Parts: sequence; structure tokens; C-alpha cells
Amino acid sequence: MIKSNPFPFSNDNKRYKTYNYFVRETYKNKTFKISIDAGFTCPNRDGTSGYGGCVFCSARGSGDMIPDTENIELQIQEGHRIMSQKWPNAEKIAYFQAYTNTHAPLEDLKKLYDPFFEDDRFVGIDIATRSDCLDDEKIAYFEAMSHKKDLTIEIGLQSIHKSTGLWMNRGHDLDSVTDILLKLKKAKIRTCIHIINGFPVEDKAMMLETIDYVAKIKPDMVKIHMLHLLRGTKLGNQYIKEPFDMLSKDEYIDLVVDQIERLPPEVTIARLTGDGLSDDLLAPLWTQKKTIVLNDIDKLMVKRNTWQGKYYKQ
Repeated sequence: MIKSNPFPFSNDNKRYKTYNYFVRETYKNKTFKISIDAGFTCPNRDGTSGYGGCVFCSARGSGDMIPDTENIELQIQEGHRIMSQKWPNAEKIAYFQAYTNTHAPLEDLKKLYDPFFEDDRFVGIDIATRSDCLDDEKIAYFEAMSHKKDLTIEIGLQSIHKSTGLWMNRGHDLDSVTDILLKLKKAKIRTCIHIINGFPVEDKAMMLETIDYVAKIKPDMVKIHMLHLLRGTKLGNQYIKEPFDMLSKDEYIDLVVDQIERLPPEVTIARLTGDGLSDDLLAPLWTQKKTIVLNDIDKLMVKRNTWQGKYYKQ
């Protein structure tokens, strides 16, 4: 029988630990992120570890929805204007989203990030990066700064499988990710892992193996994305020439519920589907109906009488 409270980390009848629950418990208020493009590139584009970038990555390195200006303060002001229309009294997190936000010498990172750790407009800082762009010195810096302000470092894993990494032109291996995640956890820096479902070179068993890795390493947060095919990307161009099968909405929802069941109950699920600019999105078009996808995940969890961590194996 399901418990009267099917999951302890919920205040809105969700059967998994939502990001909204996390921020309300942490900051005692609704909280939104202001996305920032700080002008970084990627080691897999500039030759540090490779060229061309990952086959699915857009020209703006996941920063497609950030205002197209190099002036960071203008980006912040515009992001605040948009988000505060919906949540005028919410707390704010500075989210360094585009490309690889530790891909620079430490002294340059200090010049960028030091002011944000002193900026009272933000209750926290999120930094998206790759494992091959962090080292012991950078981690020591971020560890010290995390005592000044809440810090989350987000690491792109996408898949644990070597064959998938080679196919996507990833530029580093699983050992690199594991090593850095363990060092960040030792430094008590909040971690978030990104994974992607729906690579055409993977089957369901492979995607479940990736979530089992995430469950074992137990980050503070996980973001689960559906693969988006975008115009102008290598994979998007390939799809236009030779279309291939992608996960249907029902297949994705079934898979995500399986993944939620295998995650530790205390891991915050920060995302269950991604956003893509509608003008650039080639497929799958059902991802544009984000609210419907999230609602259908909830409905399937109720139908299955299941919850986050039901099949988690410690």
C-alpha cells in the first residue's frame, strides 16, 4: 500500500522532489533563474579537446533564450524584466548557462564571478560547465566562494556510454565526469547532473543504465532532457537529409517515470523536459507542450501508484 504521504519532499502533491520544493525550502520564497551568457566557448569547439562541438548543440551553446547582447548587465536587466512579470517578489539566482562557464584561467574566472558572490540581487549562483574544465585550483576557489553565497555547479553528463560519447563528439569520457563530481561533493559544493534521453544510438536499457549511474553517484540535483533536434546543428542537418525515429511522447513519459523510480528520494529533480526555441525546433514537436508532458508524467505516476525512489537500490 502507498503511504498516506507518498513522498516526503513535496508540498504540491508531486511524487518526486521538485525544484520548486527545493527553492521554497531553501530560500523560503518562489525563486527564478536569470540566464547569462558570459562569452565563454567550449573546449570541444576551440580545439582544447576537439572541434565542432557536440552534434546536438546549438550555435549559442544552450543559451538560445538569453538576450543577444554581450553586455551581461543588460542580459540581467532583461531577464529580470521578463521573469518578474510573473513572479514580482521572487528571489533570483544568476545562472551562467551558455557554453562552458569555467573554460578560462582561474584569474579570469575570479574577475567574472567575484562580483556576483557580493551582489545582493542574487541569493545563489548556478554555473553550467564540463568536467574537463574544472581542476583542483578552480574547485578550491569555488569551495571558498560557496561559503559566501549558495553555489550550484552543473555538469553535462548526457550519457554514460562510451559509444554514445564518441557518436556525439563529446570530447571527454565518463572517468572525467566521475572524478570531478566526487571532488565537488568532497568540497561540499552543490552538484547537478544533466542527462539526455532519446539519442538514436541508444535503447531504453542504455538510458536506464545512465540513470542508475546518477543514482549511484547521488548528486544534489539532476536535469533530465529529451533530445532536441535544432536547425543549424550537425544532428539537425542529418535529420533533415535522413530522418530517424525519435521517442514518442508516451515512450518518453514511460521512460522518465522509470528513471524517477530509480533515483534516490532526496535528489532534487530540477528538470524533466527541456525547452527549445519553436522556430529552430525540428523534432520532436511534442516537446513544445511542456505543461502537458509534465502533467502526463504526474498522471502516469498516480496510475502506477509509484514515487521517486520506489526502486532505488543503495
